[in-house]
Amino acid sequence: MLWIKTFHIIFVASWFSGLFYLPRIFVNLAMLSEDDEVTRKRLILMSDKLFKFMTILSLPSLILGLILWQFYGLGKGEGSAWMHIKVILVLAIGAYHYYCYKLLNSFRENKNQHSHIWFRWFNEVPVVLMVYVVALVVNKPVEIDQFLFQLTFYFALVVIAFLTVAYLFKRIKSKNN
Repeated sequence: MLWIKTFHIIFVASWFSGLFYLPRIFVNLAMLSEDDEVTRKRLILMSDKLFKFMTILSLPSLILGLILWQFYGLGKGEGSAWMHIKVILVLAIGAYHYYCYKLLNSFRENKNQHSHIWFRWFNEVPVVLMVYVVALVVNKPVEIDQFLFQLTFYFALVVIAFLTVAYLFKRIKSKNN
């Protein structure tokens, strides 16, 4: 079972690296001027290759996760509400993956409707999903509602701290220029 778990984690991490990077390419595509066709084609080619690669990586991660769940009983039995929420979050990750495909098609057809700022926010969705999935898997909470409240509270504190530091850094940088 440990080998299956090991490869499941490796494939999930690899899949997520694509989920993190593809929207960053979308940010660059959204920032391009309409006359920069060479860069646009290069970024779309990169996006196509990355999307295919991350789709290939998603399949073993999902299959190995199902094997761990169904054949080894991880997340089964009493006190396993965390697994039900994890499955819902994995479905949300799959929906995000599919929506990336739709967005890539809109760039291919030169029909993108979103700004680079929208894509910067869109890029944060897999981070939030990953935080919740990892926290659920590591903690396997029995009191699920209390756990989710605490996790959301701590996560919000981290985000506020990060935004504060980023703001302060930006102010310091602007004073030096």
